[in-house]
Amino acid sequence: MGMQTTFVMVKPDGVQRGLVGNIIQRFENKGLRLVALRQITPSLELAESHYAVHSERPFYSGLIEFITSGPVVAMAWTGVDAISVARNIIGPTNGREAAPGTIRGDFAMDIGHNIIHGSDGEDTAAFELGLWFPEGVIEWTRDAESQIYE
Repeated sequence: MGMQTTFVMVKPDGVQRGLVGNIIQRFENKGLRLVALRQITPSLELAESHYAVHSERPFYSGLIEFITSGPVVAMAWTGVDAISVARNIIGPTNGREAAPGTIRGDFAMDIGHNIIHGSDGEDTAAFELGLWFPEGVIEWTRDAESQIYE
């Protein structure tokens, strides 16, 4: 059990459906800390780098076309065991099989349009964070009281 930072991306279908705020709230409610966020329409180069592991798969070209079809919201979240915690919040790839209460269980019906991506391990998280946030993330400590009282 240790502090980790993981990459999470709301895909074009989640952005188009107006789910970004709800998704962010779920991660914040769980106790993860947002340390980087950007909205971007991925370039072909960025999409191909991100999904290079799938380049030989039959669904690759459709995946690249989908992920570059509109804006995504790329995020970095920090917390204890952040990678597994985020994946539990997200749920299984197929929304029809995902449990209610998970993001995909509540909002996704399809494997191809499944709202969200989350890193699946430490090496993947490091690669994806470096790809989407080459300038790094913002390290900060949560201190709500100092923001409420002078």
